[in-house]
Amino acid sequence: MFEEIFSPVQKIAFTPFSNLYVKRDDLIDPYISGNKWRKLKYILAKAKAKNKTHLVTFGGAYSNHLVATAAAASRSGLKSTAFVRGEEVKNEMLLLCHLFGMKLIFTDRESYRKKYQLFDIHFKNDDQAYFIDEGGASVEATFGCAEIIRELTETYEHIFCAAGTGTTAAGLLSGIQKQGLNTKLHIIPVLKGASFIQTEIAKYTTLSGHLKLHLDYHFGGYAKTTPELISFIKNFTAKTGVLLDPVYTAKMFYAIHDLTKQGIIGKEEKVLAIHTGGLMGLFGMMDKF
Repeated sequence: MFEEIFSPVQKIAFTPFSNLYVKRDDLIDPYISGNKWRKLKYILAKAKAKNKTHLVTFGGAYSNHLVATAAAASRSGLKSTAFVRGEEVKNEMLLLCHLFGMKLIFTDRESYRKKYQLFDIHFKNDDQAYFIDEGGASVEATFGCAEIIRELTETYEHIFCAAGTGTTAAGLLSGIQKQGLNTKLHIIPVLKGASFIQTEIAKYTTLSGHLKLHLDYHFGGYAKTTPELISFIKNFTAKTGVLLDPVYTAKMFYAIHDLTKQGIIGKEEKVLAIHTGGLMGLFGMMDKF
């Protein structure tokens, strides 16, 4: 199912950029989109190598990762179960999970924090169950994300990516180092107070001067927005035809825009933005638009 796929790089015309390019991983698949496809590629390979037939993972009620895991399991002939953080709800994302055959276990927030304990309680007698952390965080996920760099046919002064767990960032940094590039990797954490992401990245790869974290573009925290961010999304999409989600990619593109306006990123420098997909996250924010 995870055959070689090379997502296109598209040049975007949007003031004040002269050389803004986008790696369109959002076009890889409608349900296993962007970095979710990248992360699950080697996770599923490892699960199959261990003869596991039941994927068990974790996420919130609007988690793109849950939809991606459910779709990947269904296409691969595997069972899937998800622990969903919070009270029982119904929404578009969970409907897709249900249609793809995923079993949903709604879990209070305190219990949800103890993921390995939850897994052991529910699946200690299921030797076919395979633990997948929230968001797919794992060393296998970094292998898939590192391939983004290998696919590039041009070099860029700057590469930007949004971050939640730091797994995609670690893969990108590893790829840059392996290719011997001089590219600066700019990471835009979408959580408030996310300096810990540097520590998370260091779990998977050696830190280097290639890496730069920008901690001030979270817009209040994870899945938080402001009228300014929503206005930016509307303007960007109307002028470029590229959809952004408010949780991840919009914050990244806003950061690129702001850093360029400030002169921190030169208007003539080649910038590559990694579009990590996640567009179904728009469903959870319909009232913001």
